[in-house]
Amino acid sequence: MASIKVKFSPSDIADREGTIYYGIRQESKQRRLATHYHIYASEWNDSRGVVVLNPASERQSHLLAIRERIGKDMERLNRIIQKFEMQGLPYSADDIVDEFKRHATEYGLLNFMDGLIKKLKRNGKLRTSETYTAARNSFRRFLCEGHKPNDILLDCLNSEIMEEYEAWLRQRGVSPNTISFYTRILRAVYNRAVENEIIENRYPFKHVYTGIEKTVKRALPLSVIKAIKELDLSMNPSHDFARDMFIMSFMLRGMSFIDMAFLRKSDLSNGYITYRRRKTGQQLIIRWTQDMQMILDKYPMNRTEYLLPIIRDNVADERNSYRNAGYNINYNLKRISQKLGVSIPLTLYVARHSWASAAKSKGVPLSIISEGLGHDSEMTTRIYLTSLDTSVVDEVNSLILGSI
Repeated sequence: MASIKVKFSPSDIADREGTIYYGIRQESKQRRLATHYHIYASEWNDSRGVVVLNPASERQSHLLAIRERIGKDMERLNRIIQKFEMQGLPYSADDIVDEFKRHATEYGLLNFMDGLIKKLKRNGKLRTSETYTAARNSFRRFLCEGHKPNDILLDCLNSEIMEEYEAWLRQRGVSPNTISFYTRILRAVYNRAVENEIIENRYPFKHVYTGIEKTVKRALPLSVIKAIKELDLSMNPSHDFARDMFIMSFMLRGMSFIDMAFLRKSDLSNGYITYRRRKTGQQLIIRWTQDMQMILDKYPMNRTEYLLPIIRDNVADERNSYRNAGYNINYNLKRISQKLGVSIPLTLYVARHSWASAAKSKGVPLSIISEGLGHDSEMTTRIYLTSLDTSVVDEVNSLILGSI
């Protein structure tokens, strides 16, 4: 069976750090596996083969980190040897080194995330791939600014690193919900690696925040919705269009902007819109009203397959086109809210919250509307959308729309 020893190679130049390496021997053949761990000769105990710690040294934390990394490397090397032994096939020191390097390349956190992101894109889960990319980029910036390696192996991820990352985010003014957004995605990636038996679960997320805080109320009363609807914005087409899409979202029971953008003309049939939510896959049916048609009639020139004038041209990157439209609409909605003196900055998402709040103010039971158009979890949303009679929701919508 192969053996491994931790060794130290001092620098040829005085007062320079030397390099730690692993000596791997198998069947009288030896291979040297270099590391990126550098220490001074005085920080190495050759007889014990360990890094020497000195509580009074300024390098104490650096030396502790190296000790921990060496421990992780030794665990990984021993697992590789055990795997080769269990296979019962001949192997060499070169095979051990090659497998170690392959593991380090494939099972770095960021590299593993890249593979998941590509898979999500292939499966058409573009929004999820974007959220994974955002979390990946955030953690990469943390590694770079902390002068850490460009990636970190999945089995080296621990609660100390995650707490350090959380503190790094807080120092930059990132909100608790955004911190939770990033850490929950990283946790999902880590759990995927555990499920695939790539690593053992060391529970690195047990001390970081992964909850969801209640956000500041973003719903507008019906009187304000009515005022927005009745604004004369004919002299400013950009503001007029933004207002129309806001009101359309509200009338469509707080439909999310991405679902509005990708509604097809074929989704409108026999006086009803039938579509599937991109976020959950749930099918929804909404009664089409005269007020909705009046807004649509203002924008007759849409050469695409889409119902609403959000994606207006047949372009290769429709998702980018929808995102740009959303940015422009939200920018103009904020200008409208300033004009009205509304304390809550208008965004398309405010329409969604406002519809839920309006339904609640009409005494509609919480079994029919979801507070997670304002509440802590989407689970209730999925439950009520699955079981709710569409006609009941349409009656609720008629009550609300009759008030504006």
